[in-house]
Amino acid sequence: MKAFKLGDAVLVLDENLSGVITRIDGDLISIETEDGFLLDFKAEELVKNKSDKTLKNELFSHSNIDTVISEKEQPKKKASKKVKAKERYEPTMEVDLHINQLVKSPKGMTNHEMLTLQLNTAQRQLDFAIKNRIQKIVFIHGVGEGVLKMELDYLFGRYNNVKFYDANYQKYGLGATEVYIYQNVAPN
Repeated sequence: MKAFKLGDAVLVLDENLSGVITRIDGDLISIETEDGFLLDFKAEELVKNKSDKTLKNELFSHSNIDTVISEKEQPKKKASKKVKAKERYEPTMEVDLHINQLVKSPKGMTNHEMLTLQLNTAQRQLDFAIKNRIQKIVFIHGVGEGVLKMELDYLFGRYNNVKFYDANYQKYGLGATEVYIYQNVAPN
């Protein structure tokens, strides 16, 4: 522990304050600032005010000072948000073709009506994506018996400006097809 005595000139750590010790009460030290304010600090918050050269020699060796200065002078790198390669190519549009996503209740609908609604929705969304220059779209169709997937493959095959393939297995499992739209080809 530092030995302070009345009348010592001190500096306050982590603040731009200095003063003279006017009272010592155990670990609590009162100082009077140059402006005449009386402030209390703990002993560990104060250091004796010595000349700059003496203080530097006491607190740091030259190698420590050089290290600290070089660390402070190095420019800070800006934290840039890294986008993973696979996220960069994530589809911008998803269309869930599960029947319960398209109607409030499928009660009373035949399988043919449900399939027709799903295919019309897929065609409308694909045309929307082409018109709005959306490059990738994922159609979530589920696994089931594969009828909807087969019909979607037929629908997508009628477009000359798209290619389609199974979507990311980790994200969608087997129940989704991703469509890539070539933007420089005129639609059918």
